[in-house]
Amino acid sequence: MKNISSSPMQAVLKSIRPAIGILISLFLVWRLFSEIVVERNFSADTWVRFGLSGLILGGMYALIAIGYTLVYGIMFMINFAHGEVMMLGAFGGYFTFELLRFIPAPTTADPELNFLNAYPVIAIILAFAVGIFISAMAGYFLEKIAYRPLRKAPRLILLITAIGASIFLQNLAMLLFGPQRKNVINPAILDRGAGWTIMVSGNPVLISYTGIFSLVLSSLLMIGLYILVMRTKFGRAMRAVAQDKNTAYLMGVDVDDVISKTFLISGVLAGAAGVMWDIHMGLVNHYIGFLPGIKAFTAAVMGGIGNIPGAMLGGMLLGILESIGPAALGIDFQLKDVIAFSVLVLVLIVRPSGILGEKLSEEKL
Repeated sequence: MKNISSSPMQAVLKSIRPAIGILISLFLVWRLFSEIVVERNFSADTWVRFGLSGLILGGMYALIAIGYTLVYGIMFMINFAHGEVMMLGAFGGYFTFELLRFIPAPTTADPELNFLNAYPVIAIILAFAVGIFISAMAGYFLEKIAYRPLRKAPRLILLITAIGASIFLQNLAMLLFGPQRKNVINPAILDRGAGWTIMVSGNPVLISYTGIFSLVLSSLLMIGLYILVMRTKFGRAMRAVAQDKNTAYLMGVDVDDVISKTFLISGVLAGAAGVMWDIHMGLVNHYIGFLPGIKAFTAAVMGGIGNIPGAMLGGMLLGILESIGPAALGIDFQLKDVIAFSVLVLVLIVRPSGILGEKLSEEKL
């Protein structure tokens, strides 16, 4: 009786979802048009700044979101400690820059020159190498120590374990590095106040070097990951394990090795995002991974959890919506986080599987 009575209700909900999506989309388009064309509370150059900021932030969200979606695709669990893995990578980049600042590299022209500014390209490569290594190791050992022993446990146990790991890593970082925010000093070639200036409606708009660097690098990493997953032998093994672990094992795939390497790859992406956060945002502390991690999870669900292109799209959309949303809706910019999570709720109402998601089988659910 329950299935019979619920079927009409499900049919009604399914039929009105497209209408809800169309109404919400029309409202947002009308609100944006009204703000830009009619009310004009912000000039064109300000909207360009909002858009650029959203793209840069969205690239970082997308990198972190891919880590969530990779782990979910392989193990069908949400690794809520992933934001803290990103935070550890950010600390690795910060301390690398700090160490290189105190290594002298004097020249006749500048006897006070340090290694950070004497060899900026090497310094940036070293910061990324250290940050990525720390995050990759954190992801790898997190799977070995916290998740592997519980792999056959109920999914709720894994979820609670991931939340516990997140809190543990946050507090460990606070004890090791202190609770204060630390200012990240970049090499001179990536000075946060420097960049290219373009004119929009007669006003200058700064396109910062750090922003373009972060956006280009995050795009290259996403393209590289997509090629790895779709065009390599290991990528085929990942997709096989995600589809059916038991069958993949019978076909000769080392399931444990694939899972471990997946956590390594997700750690690599989180570490790269952490160092980019250092370079572009300029601040690091034990708490910086929490909110970006939650928002990246939101982006992964919005795009379609388990879907790599969906995570990329979700991250970019979330970054843009977070930047232009408050201005478009005429609300306080402090409410940008509310917009991000409200969009998630609306997307799930209209399309529960996410923008690019697919229906999950009962086994995955």
